[in-house]
Amino acid sequence: MARQIIPFVPVLEAVPNVSEGRDLGLIRELVDMIDAHDVEVLDWSADRDHHRAVITFIGPPQDVEAACLTVARFTRDAIDLRLHRGAHPRVGALDVLPLVPLYDISMPEAVASAMRIGEGISELGVPVYHYGEASTPPGRNLAGLRTGGFEALAVAWPSDRRPDWSAGLQAAHPTAGATCVGARPVLLAWNVFVEGITLEDARGIAAQIRERGGGFAGLRALGLWLEGSGRIQVSMNLEDPWRTSPLDVFDRITAEVSRNGGEVVETEVIGMVHDTLVLPDSSGRLKLPDPGSARILSQRVAAHVAARRGGLTETSDLIV
Repeated sequence: MARQIIPFVPVLEAVPNVSEGRDLGLIRELVDMIDAHDVEVLDWSADRDHHRAVITFIGPPQDVEAACLTVARFTRDAIDLRLHRGAHPRVGALDVLPLVPLYDISMPEAVASAMRIGEGISELGVPVYHYGEASTPPGRNLAGLRTGGFEALAVAWPSDRRPDWSAGLQAAHPTAGATCVGARPVLLAWNVFVEGITLEDARGIAAQIRERGGGFAGLRALGLWLEGSGRIQVSMNLEDPWRTSPLDVFDRITAEVSRNGGEVVETEVIGMVHDTLVLPDSSGRLKLPDPGSARILSQRVAAHVAARRGGLTETSDLIV
């Protein structure tokens, strides 16, 4: 009997963060344009207070790259940062564009995709910074790149922050700013909503728990007030949810909030849900509404791979 040959199926993920969270018609138009490429849109969400949308899509590297340039072109033409005000730090209309190798693809290959995309965006007239594994040397973080926001780049490049691709400009694009293009492993973007404490308390808790303040490894955290909903949140990115347990982070936040006389009321995940949040010991502890299987990244990637392979193999053991 002839041995069955299993096709090679590289899966690259892109998670563009766009500086528009209020015009849902505009965001849906962008999602439709992405979907017109040979990629699969897994999720999108928009937040009025952050004034930000996050879109997640996966596919073959060359198709993901083409879709990313569509996003860059659309946001360049549709978003004017001079008019943008929101709770989330930003330097660009297409603010952040991480590339994540998910299956049958290495990190160096994801970095190569990030470099091609960076060059392509600069050819559209928008300067680009590389971060994460795509920077030289690897490891440049977003917080440093976004210090002062778009306004800090609008007149001239700071002496310590010249872009990797300047697009021939001496400052940020006048309306689209600059774009941060990176390559990284899967991370967890999540928010914890709290009640009964002040914004200053939330900021103090964020300062204690983030890595830069001596807290959890790989954790970035901000305390934010959301004017539209009148809520306070601790907004976080966790770079390696297998190395640093989200449950440990959540328990620390809960303890600090309680110590200040408040309570944690809800957890929100931005984008796809990491496996660490749906493991048995996580159930009921995080105050996270049931995301459903459609938002669990490992399950969606497994189905995507199986479909591209024509059902020739099982990928149920994939964990991301």
